[in-house]
Amino acid sequence: MTMQARKRLIDVLLLLFTLLIAVVFFFPIFFSLMSAFKSNAEIMRDAIAFPKSFYLGSFKYLLTETEFPRAILNSLILTAIAIFAQVLIIPMAGYAIERRNAKWTKFVFLYYLAGMMIPFQAYMLPLFKELKMFGLYGNLAGPIVIYVSGAVGFGCLLYTSFMKGIPREIEEAAEIDGCTRYGIFWRIVFPLLGPCTASMVVLNGLGIWNDYLMPMLVLPSGQAKTMVVEIFRYIGEFSSRWDMIFAGTTMSIVPVLIVFISLQKYFVKGVAAGAIKG
Repeated sequence: MTMQARKRLIDVLLLLFTLLIAVVFFFPIFFSLMSAFKSNAEIMRDAIAFPKSFYLGSFKYLLTETEFPRAILNSLILTAIAIFAQVLIIPMAGYAIERRNAKWTKFVFLYYLAGMMIPFQAYMLPLFKELKMFGLYGNLAGPIVIYVSGAVGFGCLLYTSFMKGIPREIEEAAEIDGCTRYGIFWRIVFPLLGPCTASMVVLNGLGIWNDYLMPMLVLPSGQAKTMVVEIFRYIGEFSSRWDMIFAGTTMSIVPVLIVFISLQKYFVKGVAAGAIKG
């Protein structure tokens, strides 16, 4: 076998392996989308069969007879406000750490990184007591503050790595032209951080949207919380409403797929560039 034929064979095997992995990862999504348009009896009768009819009763029930619409709104509010606050705060923190290059900024950076090493379960109870102390327990402000503060360490690591590839001469030229420090960052530096920002939005946004533990523990009981928490209400010890579960899961998957597909090229570029420049 010649070198060229061997290389072509390896490429074909890698392609087949990649397709196999893609099918394995896509099958749960396909199964959920397919089951969302089946009744509970149809799912229990044959879970892997295609739906016989385009059944929409589960979606109608969730949107009209339950508090799922409020849960959708809570998920949107948590994700949108937390991501907006992260994009507003974290890039400036990463910029200050990278451009200052002083002893205290290095200490702050190491402090942020050290916080990433501590598991959430280790400080969960003190954190909830602190939320009650500041009046943030039992409302949407509590999870938002936790999501923003918890993303600072990873965000600063991502932005400082990416910012090393931005030449300082651009900022110096803008400073000579009379631009302020905030103007330099928001008008010149921040637009260049687009791929990095897209990466953070996708990674942290997925984590917030799919989070179960924080809304379940912090938001008040007896009221609608988030989509993921509401879906778990239909999972019982002895029986489950699979039609409601798959319908709710489908409604939670669709926005995520739309956002990820829209930001995919920026996400991949940001992660790759940050890894190389770091």
